[in-house]
Amino acid sequence: MTLDELEVGEKAFITAVNGEGALRRHLLGMGCIPKTQVELHKVAPMKDPIEIRLRGYLLTLRVEDAKKIEVERI
Repeated sequence: MTLDELEVGEKAFITAVNGEGALRRHLLGMGCIPKTQVELHKVAPMKDPIEIRLRGYLLTLRVEDAKKIEVERI
């Protein structure tokens, strides 16, 4: 499953970060690294963007980018 499929308050571990080039490097640089625990914190009223909690901070991602991050529910 991918990050955008989680429900608000649900936790998961990142298993893979897909994508190519600069986008993948950007996601990894923001802390979206495999084996990192994430929690879906908020979803915007129009369902895009979403806000996740990881490594002690909140990160806002577009749904299109969240679809590139594979997770496994806890």
